[in-house]
Amino acid sequence: MQTGKGRVTELILRDRLLHARISCDAALVPLPGQYLLVSDESDPVLPVPVFHTDSSPDGFIGAPAPKIWLPGTELLMRGPLGRGFTLPSSITKVCVVVYDSSFAQLRGLIKPALAHGAALAVVSDLSVDNLPDEIELHPITSLEEVLTWADYIAFDIARENLGGFLERLGRMNQTSTWKAAEIFVRTPLLCGGIADCGVCAVPIKSGWRLACNDGPVFGLKDLLA
Repeated sequence: MQTGKGRVTELILRDRLLHARISCDAALVPLPGQYLLVSDESDPVLPVPVFHTDSSPDGFIGAPAPKIWLPGTELLMRGPLGRGFTLPSSITKVCVVVYDSSFAQLRGLIKPALAHGAALAVVSDLSVDNLPDEIELHPITSLEEVLTWADYIAFDIARENLGGFLERLGRMNQTSTWKAAEIFVRTPLLCGGIADCGVCAVPIKSGWRLACNDGPVFGLKDLLA
């Protein structure tokens, strides 16, 4: 983990969220699924979690960006924090599933998956902007079919919807056949692992885990009861 400074160089509205192109040291760039705690130098007391959504030559593109940020805003940054996505080197068919929110947190998987030479499908009923032409977009009604096709699956789900979503996956009777599946669990990340405050706690088979340190990306098999 590092601490350092960065600067907003551009603001981008994409996937229903405000993104920021951030110039910073390479050591501060989070992996897809990881986050930084970032604050405006003018208000360093209230940091916000910012996730990797795309690469950039001198830093990265991250979201969500607070509306008070402007191009040129100087930032204080701590991270990278948490556990991100792990793409197996053997993958050939990748499916990302956006269940109830923005595609932003899964967008960071696009370039790594394509760099592996994998085919990629997005399953969502939500607005998804500026997808490369080689990516297929499917509605949630086709979820079971696309999951059967994929050999790596990444989900995005709010913690309050996690139980119902896991039940739905369990009824498909497919999870034991998936080679690799991970879930990004959206939950408040306030302390960045310093205080162990429990606000971000996520239930797993063996008890509870804190998303600030042990997530926010979890292996699907760890979450299934």
